[in-house]
Amino acid sequence: MTVLTDRVHTFGRAMLARYGERVHKVALDAGFTCPNRDGSKGIGGCTFCNNKSFSPGSRDAVPLAAQFERARGRIARGTGARRFIAYFQAYTNTYAHVNELRALYDAALAAPDVIGLAIGTRPDCVPPPVLDLLAEYRERGHEVWLELGLQSAFDATLVRVNRGHGFAEYETATRAARARGIPVCCHLIVGLPGEDESHSHASLDRVLEVGVDGLKLHPLHVVKHTQLAIEWKRGEYAPLAEADYVRIAADLIERTPWQVLYHRVTGTASPDILLAPAWCAKKWDILNGISDELKRRDSRQGARAVLI
Repeated sequence: MTVLTDRVHTFGRAMLARYGERVHKVALDAGFTCPNRDGSKGIGGCTFCNNKSFSPGSRDAVPLAAQFERARGRIARGTGARRFIAYFQAYTNTYAHVNELRALYDAALAAPDVIGLAIGTRPDCVPPPVLDLLAEYRERGHEVWLELGLQSAFDATLVRVNRGHGFAEYETATRAARARGIPVCCHLIVGLPGEDESHSHASLDRVLEVGVDGLKLHPLHVVKHTQLAIEWKRGEYAPLAEADYVRIAADLIERTPWQVLYHRVTGTASPDILLAPAWCAKKWDILNGISDELKRRDSRQGARAVLI
């Protein structure tokens, strides 16, 4: 469990309570692409996206079974976890025909000690047949999470970073998933170009108003081989300071109702691709900083939540 467990309703805490032991996500790369990379909606992808910043070692064309076995042993040694959730993380993991998705998801669930799926995708790539498939896994008793990369609730920001969708698609996908009993984890990025902390607060408000079951917070970092890296080098983008991110993250946590699970409150990039800010390479410094800030305030998740 993390340093935040006493003050934040973490995903790990919830899984421990539900299953009586640690449950850990195993990040997998199934070789998907994105509609704003392959030309169907755009090219180049999001301006900040080099997927190795989220899943180091991705794009190595390693079979799923081998990926799982490699990660399973490392996680078991590090955390003692013996139950796992197959986390389809890299790029858009519903961007294929539903029959192909079923084969991939079934293969992941067949691995030893895998109790469920976490599917990372875009709000514009979850048609009804895909949602029906995920609901089917839920009905079989599997732990299933749909992780939707929203990043911001502001359409102008989403255009600026070349997301290729707007908030309306997120709202539609979220309502459709939750109507089928599929819990949704929303990803939000703090520090996007043109945004300040007020945008982060407003994005959280809109996500909570639609309804959400989990959240992931991520500071925007500049990594190699991205459009954002070019903008940063030109002086057109200035990353957040660590103290500002810690403060904003603590604010958002305070304003989040306790029943919403925090799957993540920060994100890091490996030093070989990270350009800025340098503090984004130090996960535990950030986690400890958020924990210390909540302690300083004598606060916790939900302390300033507004009922919506």
